[in-house]
Amino acid sequence: MTVSGADIARVFRAEHGRAVSVLIRALGDIDLAEDAVQDAFTVAVERWPRDGMPPSPAGWIITTARRRAIDRLRREATREARHTEALALHAPDDGSGLPEEGPVRDERLRLVFTCCHPALSREAQIALTLRLLGGLTTPEIAHAFLVPESTMAQRIVRAKSKIRSAGIPYRVPRDEDLPARLASVLAVLYLVFTEGHTATAGADLGRPDLAAEAIRLARVLVELMPDEPEAAGLLALMLLTEARRPARTDAAGELVVLAEQDRSLWDRALVDEGQVLVHRCLRRGAPGPYQLQAAINAVHTDARTASETDWSQVVALYDHLLRLAPTDVVRLNRAVAVAELDGPQAALALLDRLDLDGYVALHVVRAELLGRLARWPESAAEWDRAAGLSDNGPESRHLLARAARAAGAAARTGDRR
Repeated sequence: MTVSGADIARVFRAEHGRAVSVLIRALGDIDLAEDAVQDAFTVAVERWPRDGMPPSPAGWIITTARRRAIDRLRREATREARHTEALALHAPDDGSGLPEEGPVRDERLRLVFTCCHPALSREAQIALTLRLLGGLTTPEIAHAFLVPESTMAQRIVRAKSKIRSAGIPYRVPRDEDLPARLASVLAVLYLVFTEGHTATAGADLGRPDLAAEAIRLARVLVELMPDEPEAAGLLALMLLTEARRPARTDAAGELVVLAEQDRSLWDRALVDEGQVLVHRCLRRGAPGPYQLQAAINAVHTDARTASETDWSQVVALYDHLLRLAPTDVVRLNRAVAVAELDGPQAALALLDRLDLDGYVALHVVRAELLGRLARWPESAAEWDRAAGLSDNGPESRHLLARAARAAGAAARTGDRR
């Protein structure tokens, strides 16, 4: 069977995090582990198209990465200790020979917790884990944080440097350390899921494998910390969002927005599971940001059609969410709901207060609201601006099509404003 570049890319997305986590546990060195895994995939690109896919691609990558690390350590060894460290890497190829310690048993979730060390800033924790766990590129992570690529690159380098200089150990946190790291872990998993839901760049709208991995890790986290309602809230949010995937693209792979989706295609099993988690969380009476976002999504899934959505409840939930997380992204999403209740002019006034220039969603919302007011030239300009900011193929094509429609409406009405 011919192995294509796309086949290898799928293995990379599925197995990068586990391979890096196994190597970090063995080496205690982020850069060496990351470089070794990258080298292994480079070798795969050279050999797999010629020799075929190995029976266990993940095992092959880990074995090859370990051998590359051993070779590098031996080349650089100047003391007996370095040789000893290299020889210690001759553990079983799947990492199962490494002792299981602490409460976290899942290899990739362990990596998330260990990266979320309190000595690192929240931004550094999240960025580093996205890089190591998801294999996300620096531009992808920068897009998720809404910062320039150079800023994110420096942030990742500083995080790695701090780990080395401070001697931060890569070990499983103790039970009592888990709650303090939970907020960062939740943020990491949510950003991994978000990238899986709508990819920063590429020919496909999303990366289902990445979304599935985030959901899997969230399930493990809920089992690990069953008394943490925000963990359950995040899982519910993921499930209710993922349930819409079958309806988000048409037969040609083009984007279908929420209001136009065929809701009969939504995954009812995921909807039902997510709804149960939402009700269970809210009964505890201590709603947090993820629980409230899940509740908002639950309102959407309650409606048989977009027109039946209870927008007043959505606005009320966003009002509560703003008290806990007063960010401009939350304000933007609230403005969308306000437009359904009070009209586009009221929502536009809210957008003028936001500092989100360069954020695709801001320009999309503004373009939609301007179109509702028949301000077609302005709407077309906003659609064009949004399209120029998106590197996601289906999303960009959808935005360009909307820009063309708005420009056509402007031409028909003779509006040259």
